This record gives sequence, C-alpha cells and structure tokens, in this order.
Amino acid sequence: MSETHGTPYPPIPDRPVRWGLLAAGSIAGAMARTVRDTSGGEVVAVAARDGARAASFAQEHEVPRSYGSYAELLADPDVDIVYVSSTHPFHAEQAMASLEAGKHVLVEKPFALTVSDTERVLETARGRGLFAMEAMWTRCQPLVRELVERVRGGALGDVRSFAAAFTVPFAYDEGHRLFDLANGGGALLDIGVYPVTLAHLLLGHPTDVQVLGATVPTGADAQVALQWLTADGAVAQVLCDSRSHGSSRTVVRGTEGWIEVHGPVNDPEGFTLHRGADPDEGEHVTADRRGLAHQVEEVHRCLREGLLESPLVPHADTVAIMTILESARRELGVQYPQEDEPLHT
Repeated sequence: MSETHGTPYPPIPDRPVRWGLLAAGSIAGAMARTVRDTSGGEVVAVAARDGARAASFAQEHEVPRSYGSYAELLADPDVDIVYVSSTHPFHAEQAMASLEAGKHVLVEKPFALTVSDTERVLETARGRGLFAMEAMWTRCQPLVRELVERVRGGALGDVRSFAAAFTVPFAYDEGHRLFDLANGGGALLDIGVYPVTLAHLLLGHPTDVQVLGATVPTGADAQVALQWLTADGAVAQVLCDSRSHGSSRTVVRGTEGWIEVHGPVNDPEGFTLHRGADPDEGEHVTADRRGLAHQVEEVHRCLREGLLESPLVPHADTVAIMTILESARRELGVQYPQEDEPLHT
C-alpha cells in the first residue's frame, strides 16, 4: 500500500468529535454508550434503513438526530466520523460512501469481506486525506499493548510459539448471521479474527499457513484451526469455533520464559509472565480495562492530531490480517456470494 504523508484534513483539537452511527444494532448501542461516557466526543446522529428503528435508537441513547436512510446521515454537515457497524458484506460499500461524503470512518471488524475490498477502502481514505480505522478494539486495550511491549522487548527471549483458542457457542440456525454466507457468516471472520490478530501482533506475518476446518450445511465455516510459521521460526496455532464451549486460553512461549494470558482473547483480564520453571511463580500483570472506551479515545486522539491512521491499528496490519483470513477461508473452499472471482484452493 502506498504511503501518504502530511495531514490533508484539519485536525479537531478544540471541540468534541461528532460521531454518526451507520446502523442501529446492538454494537451501535454499545458504541453510543461508550462515546457518551468518554470525554472528547459526542454522538450527533444515527441512521438505519428503518426510520422508526433509528428514531427509537436515538430516543433510547439520547442522540439528537435520526435518519431513515444512510444517505441522509452522510449528508449531515455536523458528522465528523461515521461508525460503520452493519454486517460484513456492507462494510466496504458503506465505508466508501462515507469517505466520498468527506467523512472519516471507523469500520467494524472484519473491515471488509475480502482483501481487495479492504485495500480499496483504505487507499480511498488515504487518497482523500481522511482517517480510517478498523474497529479492532482489542488492539487499543492497555493490557494488550503492555503484552505486546513485553514480548517485543525480549521478556521471553526469542519467541518460539503462540497458541490461542476462542470458542463462542451458537445454536445452529441457517438464518442466523453467523451461519448465513450471504450475510458474511463464518467463525473465521467473526471470531477467529481476534486470535489471529493477537498472534500476528506477537509473532508477525506467516511465511506458510496450514488450515483445517469444518463447515455447516449452509457452507459457512464453523470451526477453523490455523497453524503458521514465521520467518524467525516461530509457530502460531489458532483455533476458533462457533459451536463449542470452553475457556479461552492463550500462551506465548519463548527461549527465556512464557506468558499465559487470562480471560477471553478479545478482552483479556490479565497475564502472568513466567521466567522460571515453577508454573506457580510469575509476575501477574493487569491494566485499565474499559472495553470500547480505549478505542474511542484512540480515534479522538488521532483526529485531534490529524492522523490518517492509528499506529495501534495501522492499515498495513488490517490488510495483512485480512490476507491470512482470506487465505485460510479459501483453503477451506468457503466462498461468499458477493465474490466475483473463483476460489483457487
């Protein structure tokens, strides 16, 4: 992806950042509450395809204006940044429309369905001098930032392996978003993006990827196991599953120690750094943990400073991780109906 230097848009240093919410689902509600409770911003408008739903959302979350079409939201001159929280297949189209209307964008994960759509949106944002970021809120959490700093700083010596499992059980229903290919269904993009992101943060990009997985009758992936090797000889192992129960366990091993990350891989509660052989001894690390607030604060910081991308969620990493996800999905033969090109497995 080409580099763009400078700050083409005027920063927003001395007033609240004004948010517009595109879609009025549960995650938009969480974002509305978070912006309300976080300094530096305010939600000024919400839009849904159903005007009554948008109006009800606005009343519940004390949003001044509601619209029954996305075009009206994008035409609102008071909106600085649009939070795109629709389902995956619509992210690219709606992000492009927002950018073309001169709005910055925060796009829910996964950023798009495909690598090509991801690159298209990010290149458009940079070309127009607008801020764009994937809403991978986990990367903004202080605990995850501390974990990355420790590992990259050599606390474990040379990193040798990473293993993480993330399972979120859903009852199978072919109409459910998670199992509906036309609506971007699949465990990999919805659940697997979290452990893949953390593995990529800690180990780096793969030189080789091996994939196993199982699909449901709709053709969506329900369970996926990935294993990859980095140029430094480290091995990442990731499992995601939309049908099974089980605790999330994440372990990073190195030549001088190992780290166990406690709690869900997308919202870890702490980690323990072990440098000796005794598994009961180690340094336990916790940090400020306020969910989406860290992400919102990072967006506000970037817009105050006139940045085109966040150093915590850089464009190159968004593309790189989507490349891993797409490669794994295609290896399994999972194809979305929105994709024009044939799969090459």
